[in-house]
Amino acid sequence: MSFVDKVQVTVIAGDGGNGKMSFRHEKFISMGGPDGGDGGHGGNVVLVASRNQNTLAAFRFQKELKAQPGNPGGKTRKHGRSAKHLFVAVPVGTIATNEEGAIVADLVNDGQEAIVAKGGKGGFGNAHFVSSRRQAPKFAEKGEPGETFSLRLELKLIADVGLVGMPNAGKSTLLASMSNARPEIADYPFTTLTPNLGVVDVDNTTSLLLADIPGLIEGAADGKGLGHDFLRHIERTAVVLHLVDAYQEDIVTAYTTIRAELKAYDAGLAKRQEVVAITKVEGLDEEIISDLVKNVQKAAGKKVAVIAISSQSGYGLKELKYQLKASVQAARAQQVQTAIDEGVPVIRLEDTSDEWHVEKVEDGFSIRGAKIVQFARRTDFSNEESLQRLRAIMRKMGITHELLRQGVEPKDALWFESRMMHFSEQYDNELE
Repeated sequence: MSFVDKVQVTVIAGDGGNGKMSFRHEKFISMGGPDGGDGGHGGNVVLVASRNQNTLAAFRFQKELKAQPGNPGGKTRKHGRSAKHLFVAVPVGTIATNEEGAIVADLVNDGQEAIVAKGGKGGFGNAHFVSSRRQAPKFAEKGEPGETFSLRLELKLIADVGLVGMPNAGKSTLLASMSNARPEIADYPFTTLTPNLGVVDVDNTTSLLLADIPGLIEGAADGKGLGHDFLRHIERTAVVLHLVDAYQEDIVTAYTTIRAELKAYDAGLAKRQEVVAITKVEGLDEEIISDLVKNVQKAAGKKVAVIAISSQSGYGLKELKYQLKASVQAARAQQVQTAIDEGVPVIRLEDTSDEWHVEKVEDGFSIRGAKIVQFARRTDFSNEESLQRLRAIMRKMGITHELLRQGVEPKDALWFESRMMHFSEQYDNELE
């Protein structure tokens, strides 16, 4: 299966079931009352993070994620069955954003769930509207439509250590020698075309997850080479393991070039815990190795660990493992402390569902507002009693008064999103 880390899908939550308009009809009961049941709720579309998924390839051909609608209400006050939610497994590290670019879900833990599209509520049957003033309602509500929109899924790998470096720096060879991963290895640029993951056992109690990121070149942050599409996978790693080929003509320039690309892509990456490994030192004498370490150490700074290694002979690998363990533990502890210091912000949203707005438009009046539009969605516009109920709600909310103030005339069109009804002359006279 090929590695896919960006897809576009359409999510469609289930519509709510319509309420039932019916009256009781039984032998020896001449005038049975209303007995229409409520419709069931539509299913939600839910993303579930799963460690058993490692790519978004399944969505290359499944571009539509659609939940089932709720069943309509029945006679004798029977409630329609609510639809089951649609649970969609995605890899841990998946971010879902909507058409405006806002993050809808950020799944970082195995089993974490996020509702990305809510199903519509079922409509009430006519039995729901029985009152002392309305003893035989001849209308029922329609079910609300489920949410529908385009969703962008993007995978950002979550690993303890992210391997970066120039092409042919030895990342894949190191991953293969230290872990159970078997990446493709060859002596030509861009051998790694997709990120590879491997588990490295440090000791009996500790293992680390390493991610081999495709080789970076100068200008990667601007889209050159293969690195631009995969730089995002470094964002969530706790530690950056920077590999530098000992046989580079200018080893310090090779190091600083990649550092500059990381900083250009995300300034925060420049502050990430870093370990530098000078690779392919087999065959070099200790004096040359020592000089290489000193030169890179001077460029990296005193706080950065610089270790010479050979993936072929195993030279320095044990020291590298324990250094990575210590760096990852320090980075994770720092993340926890930062979260404690910053605290979890408490956001209190004001309830704006009762707010509404009336605007004169070319073909009538546009009426906006969460609650009134919700009522309009549930109204059967082909049933006059159902329309009269909507008009009564508009009067109680003050919308009718505002329409009259703005000069509404009988038979003027009133728009609730894409739904339209006419202002009633009879209803206008009743108000007067």
